[in-house]
Amino acid sequence: MIIISACLCGINCKYNGGNNIDPHFLTMYRNNEVLPVCPEELGGLSTPRHPCEITGGCGNDVLTGSARVINDTGIDLTPNFIKGAHEVLQTARDNNAKLAILQDRSPSCGVGVIYDGTFSKKLIEGDGVTAALLKQNRVNVINATDFLRDKGV
Repeated sequence: MIIISACLCGINCKYNGGNNIDPHFLTMYRNNEVLPVCPEELGGLSTPRHPCEITGGCGNDVLTGSARVINDTGIDLTPNFIKGAHEVLQTARDNNAKLAILQDRSPSCGVGVIYDGTFSKKLIEGDGVTAALLKQNRVNVINATDFLRDKGV
């Protein structure tokens, strides 16, 4: 089984109540090839919610306690992001998932590049909290853009 960010399959779980639907991922979902997850909802956050970014580092730093996940009003939601990441990891284990296709730039799901924590749309190298935890536990992760490019979509 493949884990996928739920928003990519058209599930309205983005912070603003929308989704990041892509026809290729929707087809995979309808064909039961992927299992959609939203770490932020699994961590107890509602939809819609205020946008969040990692401050002071990246997902690995959040997991070690040296960075935090803050929303745009200054509220620290780090525990929710860590809980959601662990829920996704457990889902991956329960379903023997070896691959996760994750939404680009997200503080949970970002792979390789995330927002820098200033809410200015500036990007930095690093992974989101869920992506980092999955990598630490030998689940292969790829961002949606790279997956589609690699498939020639």
